[in-house]
Amino acid sequence: MTQRVDLWVDPICPWAWITSRWLLETRRVRDIDVHLHTMSLSVLNDGRDLPAEYADLMARAWGPVRVMIALEKREGPESLEPFYSAFGDRYHVRAQRDDLLKVAREALNDVDLDSSLIDAATSDEFDAELRASHFAGMDPVGFDVGTPVIHVGDVAFFGPVVTPAPKGEAAGRLFDGVLAVASTPGFYELKRTRTEDPSFE
Repeated sequence: MTQRVDLWVDPICPWAWITSRWLLETRRVRDIDVHLHTMSLSVLNDGRDLPAEYADLMARAWGPVRVMIALEKREGPESLEPFYSAFGDRYHVRAQRDDLLKVAREALNDVDLDSSLIDAATSDEFDAELRASHFAGMDPVGFDVGTPVIHVGDVAFFGPVVTPAPKGEAAGRLFDGVLAVASTPGFYELKRTRTEDPSFE
């Protein structure tokens, strides 16, 4: 029986990008149906005392998530994955990070989506929907985590944080293991210090 997997991402997060590539690979070896949703690091960090450089990034990060919500509302949820993949290819893989709005605009064009949706990046028109999507993903896991967040049925968890994304059966084994531990009553954390930067291979 196909398992529904819901993934919440902010498009600027490299770890969420890698997790998304892992889940898309997992679809090849496990019977899962991946649904993408928007969370926002800007919403998560709203009101927090942040270092100046990160606060600047959070101010600019509103743009891409607003575009994602506008896409979902105007074009349907199936439009999120093509846009997110195009955005991530430019932003993460090709390291086009100087201008988030330019990357979002070009990502819309890459996958033949309505380029006028870039106007949502600088509008608060969909902010209520953005916050609703964010909290739908985050409420079940708490707010001392970021992205990626995954829900599989009633099981919700942060992670996995992995690099690079496993391929083939290795991707399937990771999915089996993550779901096994996350489904264990009373299980909260399994962690070790990261020693590698994100790898987008």
